Amino acid sequence: MEFLAPFARYLTDNRLKLVTAESCTAGLIASMLGDYEGSGAWLECGFVTYSPEAKHALLGVLPTTIRQHGLTSVQVAAEMAEGALKRSSNSDISLSNTGVAGPDPADDGTPAGTVCLAWSFRNGGMQTYTEMRRFSGDRNTVRKSAARYAIERALFYHHLSQQERGIP
Repeated sequence: MEFLAPFARYLTDNRLKLVTAESCTAGLIASMLGDYEGSGAWLECGFVTYSPEAKHALLGVLPTTIRQHGLTSVQVAAEMAEGALKRSSNSDISLSNTGVAGPDPADDGTPAGTVCLAWSFRNGGMQTYTEMRRFSGDRNTVRKSAARYAIERALFYHHLSQQERGIP
């Protein structure tokens, strides 16, 4: 898990706390982060919300967002990330995902391997960035790839959020 070292060091050096909101990775992001020695200094908490009802009740994802855009959408991923950050008052960063790990496509036809991710940051306000990606492989390979991608991409978006706010 050497890929975690730069991320962990960055969070520690900048005294940042993290929350996760996961659907298709089912807590794998939080688990990967928790495996890293010293993660208690920056890993605040994690939400695992598979069902639309859990996404609404625990993270505040609007039922209308799910109806209009579907469960596997960047809009739902964004509301998950923002909801997690709002519900974790000590956190500065949230990572979220929702998608279809497979092996079969979703009922709405969304192909297996499709994952929507979001990163939200509290930098004097809420800033959220989203991506839709397609990962290949079996169910667990998709989940692991999506979890790792979410972690690796977080620093890029945190730097971007600071640049957009004029923070050095």
